[in-house]
Amino acid sequence: MPQLRITAGPFCFVAHLEEALAPRTCSRFTALLPYRQRIIHVRWSGEACWIPLGDLDLGLGYENHTSYPAPGQVLLYPGGISETEILLAYGAVQFASKVGVLAGNHFLTVVEGNENLAALGKKVLWEGAQEIEFAAV
Repeated sequence: MPQLRITAGPFCFVAHLEEALAPRTCSRFTALLPYRQRIIHVRWSGEACWIPLGDLDLGLGYENHTSYPAPGQVLLYPGGISETEILLAYGAVQFASKVGVLAGNHFLTVVEGNENLAALGKKVLWEGAQEIEFAAV
């Protein structure tokens, strides 16, 4: 089972790469590792945090896409009607932007540390942007 370590603020998670369901997205993302950025709270989607990536074009289309990720699911929106972004759900989410509902590629699922997802979300909401790193285990 291919996995990544996600360190966000003071929390550490292990996530399973969904290679069978989103092989192109997994391949593109793992080519960027270790990936460091800042994560902020979503505006329209509900209980989630996101990494805005602007007009970054990873050459991806939709695969294993959803608008309703479960807590611990990580989506990569490949861009189009809104900016490219990564979304980490920690609670109830309807993935959206100012232009309406979006669908992102579900390419990672948190399998360890789930009990800290809501704490991360609340920390980002009330304390602001946090450092995040995705790295090979």
